[in-house]
Amino acid sequence: MPVLSPVLDHIDKHLDDSLERLFSLLRIQSISTDPAYAVECRKAAEWLVNDLATIGFEASVRQTPGHPMVVAHHPGPRPDSPHVLFYGHYDVQPVDPVELWETAPFLPEVKEIEPGRKVITGRGSSDDKGQLMLFVEACRAWKAEHGQLPCRVSILFEGEEESGSPSLKPFLEANKEELTADFALVCDTDMFDPETPSICASLRGLVGEEITIKAANRDLHSGMYGGPAANPIRVLAAILADVHDENGRVTIPGFYDGVEETPSQVLKSWETLGTTAENFLGPIGLSEPAGEEGRSVLEMVWARPTAEFNGISGGYTGKGFKTVIAAEAQAKVSFRLVHKQDPAKIREAFRKFVRERLPKDCTVEFHPHGGSPAIQLSYDSPFLAKAKAALSDEWPKPAVMVGSGGSIPIVGDFRTYLGMESLLVGFALSDDRIHSPNEKYDLNSFHRGQRSWARILDALSR
Repeated sequence: MPVLSPVLDHIDKHLDDSLERLFSLLRIQSISTDPAYAVECRKAAEWLVNDLATIGFEASVRQTPGHPMVVAHHPGPRPDSPHVLFYGHYDVQPVDPVELWETAPFLPEVKEIEPGRKVITGRGSSDDKGQLMLFVEACRAWKAEHGQLPCRVSILFEGEEESGSPSLKPFLEANKEELTADFALVCDTDMFDPETPSICASLRGLVGEEITIKAANRDLHSGMYGGPAANPIRVLAAILADVHDENGRVTIPGFYDGVEETPSQVLKSWETLGTTAENFLGPIGLSEPAGEEGRSVLEMVWARPTAEFNGISGGYTGKGFKTVIAAEAQAKVSFRLVHKQDPAKIREAFRKFVRERLPKDCTVEFHPHGGSPAIQLSYDSPFLAKAKAALSDEWPKPAVMVGSGGSIPIVGDFRTYLGMESLLVGFALSDDRIHSPNEKYDLNSFHRGQRSWARILDALSR
């Protein structure tokens, strides 16, 4: 603590200065998806390089076929010090519809939205400029107080995250040796609530599949052919209905291969978070869980695999009525994967499941829509435990290990191309309105997030 205390004090004393630096970055209109803002994206990358250079990083703008990357390196106190790669993105979403903004999207300010709660307004304040600057400010404080960082630090700031990251994978492949570290730090996540920091220990994988079932060579009159003729909609509906049993489990053979039970101590920690079926489903107009029986809603979303039907079509769907037997019917199906489930095996098992249920006069076509494995950190990982303890020392409530029902592609890319695991720690809140008008970032998160990263760097260096 004697080494850390002056670093935390520095952050407290220089909060206004760190705000001004963030405001400078937020004023840059780095909208990656619109070619009209390409100059602004480069301007943001150059701003970050210049700022990192002021605290001793060897930083540079790296050209890609799209928007540039920012890469920076700083030595640690020893050549064998732990080495981390910190990732964030400087590009932002478009601001449309601009008329819904209460303040100008690229003119940030501090605003009190309720008594005692101040926020930073502006596009990118939460996603992800505010978040990435937390880490930069923590590094700045360490340098100011001790003249060095507690460990070796590399930084990768991307400029295309909000537009699909087309340049990222080739860049990681081409720069593997330079970017590989002991592990990655990813900031593009959030807290469980305003007083409870979280570490995301798992991300579900995804398999998307579109199926088309065909029967007759044209649409048929249901009065003339109803009964003897195969009906693709009925066939499709029956197959989809077979995917789940009466207890909500997926019936596809081999589907649960590689699925592990969540440790009991982790499940107990989730029980303390106060999430119930009522308060989880109530706001969306539902009341009763529809997934696997005997599982809490958090376990279902964070740690269990699913099969969901995202769209179904066939026959006449316009206004009025048409008595037709469709020649074909389609469905879009997605599988969320956990632990060690293999996307390729899940896809093939589903296709086999469908083929085995096809009547003689029907055929099926499949069209894949991506596939990625789940990410699961070891719950007893030493660097996860260190980060959890550091966060718990900073915030009113102890840090919790959570899962994510969705996916963060960069985490899989780091594992695939750099062979690195990632530690996901973020300080956004669920009401930050990211990707929407009136994006904001809590001033308390901005302040304590800097202190948190300073603590994490200290913990990981030991």
